[in-house]
Amino acid sequence: MRILTFLAACCLSASAAPNIVFLFSDDHALNAISAYGGRLKDVAPTPNIDRIAREGMIFERSYCTNSICGPSRASIITGKHSHLNGFRNNDSDKFDGTQQTFPKLLQKAGYTTAMIGKWHLVTQPTGFDHWDILPGQGSYYNPDFISENGKERVEGYCTDIITDKAIDWLENRPKDKPFVLMCQHKAPHRPWVPAERHYTLFDDVTIPEPDSLFDDYSDRSDELKKQQMTVADHFSWGHDMFLPRKPEDPRFLDMALGDRRRMKKEQKSAFDAAYGPKNEALYQKLAAGMSDKELTQWKYQRYMKNYLRCVRALDENIGRMLDYLDKSGLAKDTIVIYSSDQGFYLGEHGWYDKRWMFEQSLSMPFLIRWPGVVKPGIRSQALIQNIDYAPTFLEAAGAPIPSDIQGRSLLPVLKIDGEAPNDWRKAIYYAYYGERTHHVAAHDGVRDDRYKLFRFTKTGEWQLFDLKNDPDEMHDISGDPANAETLERMKALYQEMRTKYEVP
Repeated sequence: MRILTFLAACCLSASAAPNIVFLFSDDHALNAISAYGGRLKDVAPTPNIDRIAREGMIFERSYCTNSICGPSRASIITGKHSHLNGFRNNDSDKFDGTQQTFPKLLQKAGYTTAMIGKWHLVTQPTGFDHWDILPGQGSYYNPDFISENGKERVEGYCTDIITDKAIDWLENRPKDKPFVLMCQHKAPHRPWVPAERHYTLFDDVTIPEPDSLFDDYSDRSDELKKQQMTVADHFSWGHDMFLPRKPEDPRFLDMALGDRRRMKKEQKSAFDAAYGPKNEALYQKLAAGMSDKELTQWKYQRYMKNYLRCVRALDENIGRMLDYLDKSGLAKDTIVIYSSDQGFYLGEHGWYDKRWMFEQSLSMPFLIRWPGVVKPGIRSQALIQNIDYAPTFLEAAGAPIPSDIQGRSLLPVLKIDGEAPNDWRKAIYYAYYGERTHHVAAHDGVRDDRYKLFRFTKTGEWQLFDLKNDPDEMHDISGDPANAETLERMKALYQEMRTKYEVP
């Protein structure tokens, strides 16, 4: 039956090279996508992303190679791990645009290519017939864009503007070629400034807290205590909490909200009118003697509501793109992918941000709709990584896959209803090289279908987690004699995968 399904899918896809619309966001956690069924499924505002899951396939074990914005994007565009594509961190690395990338290879295969939105690889894009990008992280309000024609400031909300630009390119693209469009959003990246229409969304909702919001990092390495990315201690008064002035309370860090300074007068008035009363209520609670726990819980609610508000606008714009593809008649010949550069901590372990090899930031969404090839409503358990995107796009386009690409095309998985072929990978390799931001220790490791092992680069210390019995990763079992055999097996797997991927 699997062979028949595969052959049928091949016949359906053989008629013409499909178009590719690659919808991409920044820091979108699986827990904030309802289709993934995580702890926030009842409040995650993602009906349009969920639509891609219903009409296509959702991968439940999709992982990044390096959980940070630039490095993840470099792995996607090259199909290679960070140590080979040369972009290991955001502090000092720049992407070498002369190297082989999938957009360049698709151009050779007859595709027209476009990159619109957040690029974040320092150097200018190459391999694109059209590009129009945010400088660096970009801004939510009245963002600047850089293109071959120079720099311009566009009034409005960034997520809406990126979609406007993407649809405009689709309208005016060369009609005699298949296309690949990379439509890449800033949202929901920090500082989580919502669209004006969503300032009061969730005001009457209490967002559920994770069980590990007050994690003390016991029963694991002390390296975890050295990070600086907790909701409790590392949220700033303006940038993260949207307060108009720093409270005299010493528990508040300095850092103003830059996006407010970019707003026009009317935009500032709407922002202040929405957040002012909520901020005054906090000041009153502080004056009455707010406890550390209560303050952390307040910060968590503000964080999560603004994060989900940004997700709401993102999802609305995913819907706009899907509607455009339907109305234009492009949908039937177009592969639609939704993904994000990594996951994100939504209070788990007390954290925001990413970087760590724990599940919430290691995991990244991957949903794909391909009419006539991908059966609707499939949930795949195959282990995939972002290095697999490039070879997938190439094989879908009928282009050869260079032998130095480290990922594997997902077409064999797509065409047999999400099942992993017998020769599919049994584990993934991950490496984070460390950055000044948030002081997360450099580490690398492996994850199979049950266990995760990672090693701190500087200390050589190992951490082993049993994801079946400890899905929240609260207990390192590397020192337990009962797990000695598992530890040695995972260490051997670690060395095997480092060799396979040519890790120096």
